[in-house]
Amino acid sequence: MSKAIIDIDDPRLVKALAHPIRVRVMGLLEQRSMSPKEMARELDVPLERLSYHVRALRDFGFIELERKSQVRGAVEHHYRAAARPRISADAWQDMPDIVKEAMTGANLGQLNDVISRAAAQGKFSRPESYLSRRPILVDEEGFRQVSAIITEALERIAAIEKGAGKRIRRGAAQEVPAVVVAMLFDAPEPEPKRSRTGTRRTDRPQSTKPSLP
Repeated sequence: MSKAIIDIDDPRLVKALAHPIRVRVMGLLEQRSMSPKEMARELDVPLERLSYHVRALRDFGFIELERKSQVRGAVEHHYRAAARPRISADAWQDMPDIVKEAMTGANLGQLNDVISRAAAQGKFSRPESYLSRRPILVDEEGFRQVSAIITEALERIAAIEKGAGKRIRRGAAQEVPAVVVAMLFDAPEPEPKRSRTGTRRTDRPQSTKPSLP
């Protein structure tokens, strides 16, 4: 059985996950197994296109075949996530910016969809639910320390999930599907202020350098 979290050091594996459809497929398969036909319907993507990305994820080892089933005379393959990939800092640093942007955008899009649906369905009503945003001011060393704490927390959560899975499988507990989100990023620049006319302006002083003739 694959570990709950895998560090990805190979830049080729990072690129394999950079496509938005592959990120969404991984999200679907986190909770249950699905066939390409089911995933194509869920994501509103043509089956042929979806199957191509499923094969790529399988070949790279991110998903695996769980079972086969007969449906109207045809054989359907049902896949599940083999691991929850975590990209190492070194591999992420070596990635081209365009790949980083594609992967970040895909993940944030999926995350926004999950959070919006959870909020609309009242999934934050449990007393133990947690939603917090905390701006912090640290130096480079402090940033690395915070990152290490988040990494350790995710590893501990993976261990907790493993223990819970054993209890669920032997019938000693009922499963509680949940989502954990961890983020750490450089704070964005403030939005430019708007003038009374509605146009954007900044607080920077205007240049006094004369224009060239």
